[in-house]
Amino acid sequence: MRLVSWNVNGLRACAKKGFLDFLEASAADIMALQEVRARPEQLEPEVRSPAGWHSYFFPAQRPGYSGVGIYAKFPARKLELTLGESRFDDEGRFLVAHFGRLAIASVYFPKGSGRDRDNSRVPYKLDFYRAVFEKVQALRRRGPVFVVGDYNTAHESIDLARPQSNKRASGFLPEERAEFGRWLAAGWVDSFRNQHPQQPGHYTWWRQWGQSRANNVGWRIDYVLASPGAARLVDAAFIWPEVVGSDHCPVGVDFQAPSGLGR
Repeated sequence: MRLVSWNVNGLRACAKKGFLDFLEASAADIMALQEVRARPEQLEPEVRSPAGWHSYFFPAQRPGYSGVGIYAKFPARKLELTLGESRFDDEGRFLVAHFGRLAIASVYFPKGSGRDRDNSRVPYKLDFYRAVFEKVQALRRRGPVFVVGDYNTAHESIDLARPQSNKRASGFLPEERAEFGRWLAAGWVDSFRNQHPQQPGHYTWWRQWGQSRANNVGWRIDYVLASPGAARLVDAAFIWPEVVGSDHCPVGVDFQAPSGLGR
């Protein structure tokens, strides 16, 4: 099976750049999206409900902001849309789809930079991390879990092109990196780094100016974190920087279907 995750930076805009063609060409069984930035009724019918796919969305209350989604080749048994706090839920950042024993969480972790780029949202970001952590820790007791999406944090120096000049930037602050590290210490597996240790130059987001993408001056902030049970199923982990249509590129894993998937 193939699981792909992509921050599309606006699904309506990405659809005009060939998203549906990519959806089919990806050979994905499950496609998780972040930063959808539209309510389902604002999407064209073929984007909202592509033929052959089951689609699930959780939009933000604020128009044109945030939002997550999941497409799957088979129906979800159950959805979870809440972290139990309106300050998180109102921003449409968390969606879990259950497929038999398998749980897929599409998560759009907040930036910490704030409107004035003063790192004022870092406390909110860390609180959100902790709320998601508690939720997915409980989920992994029931079966394999993949937590995929835009984490908005580069964990180590190898995960961004210019670590020295970004030490005070949200996304590479010590407290953000420490929180990410806490997940790994608890047994969550960074699928890509687990299969590609110490390989530099693999990024998933680039600024949209200064030829950053052409020069590969980027950050690896999109991840597939796997619970221990899910990590044992992973055959391959990948990043697709050649796929355009957003300032992020897709990431994903190929994995063995767990028993009880119900396909």
